[in-house]
Amino acid sequence: MEKYSFGVGDRFGHQGKAQLRGLMEAKSHGIDIVPVWNKSNREHSIIGTSPQDTRRSADAAVKAMGWTDSYYVDADHIQLGNVDKFMEFSNFFTLDVADSIGQSAEEAKIADFVSQYSKFTGSLKIPGLNEVFDVSNAQIRKIAQKYLKAVEQAGMIYRRIEQVKGAGNFITEVSMDETNTPQTPVEMFFILAAISREKIPAQTIAKKFTGSFHKGVDYIGDTAQFAKEFEQDIAIIHFAVQEFGLPENLKLSVHSGSDKFSIYKPINKSLKKFNAGLHLKTSGTTWLEEVIGLASAGGKGLSIAKRIYADACQRFDELCKPYATVVHGDRNKLVLPGVVKNWNAQEFASALRHDLSCSRYDVNLRQLMHLAYKVAAEMGDEYLDSLREYQDIIASGVTANIYERQIKPLFVE
Repeated sequence: MEKYSFGVGDRFGHQGKAQLRGLMEAKSHGIDIVPVWNKSNREHSIIGTSPQDTRRSADAAVKAMGWTDSYYVDADHIQLGNVDKFMEFSNFFTLDVADSIGQSAEEAKIADFVSQYSKFTGSLKIPGLNEVFDVSNAQIRKIAQKYLKAVEQAGMIYRRIEQVKGAGNFITEVSMDETNTPQTPVEMFFILAAISREKIPAQTIAKKFTGSFHKGVDYIGDTAQFAKEFEQDIAIIHFAVQEFGLPENLKLSVHSGSDKFSIYKPINKSLKKFNAGLHLKTSGTTWLEEVIGLASAGGKGLSIAKRIYADACQRFDELCKPYATVVHGDRNKLVLPGVVKNWNAQEFASALRHDLSCSRYDVNLRQLMHLAYKVAAEMGDEYLDSLREYQDIIASGVTANIYERQIKPLFVE
């Protein structure tokens, strides 16, 4: 897979051309980034779409825009029970094994793992880092007890995909991000050892970073600590590639990475320092830009945006439940729908748009609206027709958001 890749999740499949314009703008500045259309089984189930729909919208956008570089369609956050439905239409598979973290593997396998990698005990020095990590057999055992079963699960999913599609015909990502505890740099090193041992040719790995990566809002946490750990992770990946024979283009994947403006600068700095690649997976930002565009258009578009918000307020618990680990909205701080009903176009758009310099920006409203795509899906043709009617204003916002607010600070500046 190419060095830089960018997840262009598109809930309703209408913004592919606008998304590609953002990547084409990056290309005009000498930065080659390949698009990865990602849509999870969870999102398909909520909206009522299928993996075929994602493939169809991606192919149509590529054809319409004359895109000649690579592009991918991601079976996002799939597991063994649902991977088959994505086989025909995907060439990128995100193996989600977060639920298996903490489930202990067989004792014999744990003992064998500790024995195989005991050569790394003592002082572990990673090229490119000043830190020296102290490693013991007890620590390796603890890591194996926590993560070995999850990596074995990833291996089972990978081999199922390989059986159908053939080796080398798809991109593999191992995902451990939707869990509560971050993986330390030392844990990352031995997780990569386990991935190699399981013979998974992973090209990206999505870990749980320190701090909170909530959907659609800025990073919450110690940015200096994140910067330190991100640099450590990149160095460890480079070292692990050599030690364990993993693919040379293995890179970090940052899930829910859109809108994490406060950590873009340290990410950019580390990528340049190590000449490293990155996969950034957006978190529904395009859907929010659709609603911002509708609200900005006024009239019927604004009315639809207000109705979505009012309905979402009534269904707060229902909408939050599937995203419990990656959303933290405060119901008690939500603006009452009766107040929002009287907002004009600018007031609604300003509250929803992620602009920290704007006094009207409302982080709780934005997080709830991020989850409210289910409400829009239930509107059926009324919502989809509004996307077509207001496509120009929506597309402008989608392109600007992807290039100016995400790609530019990450890769260009």
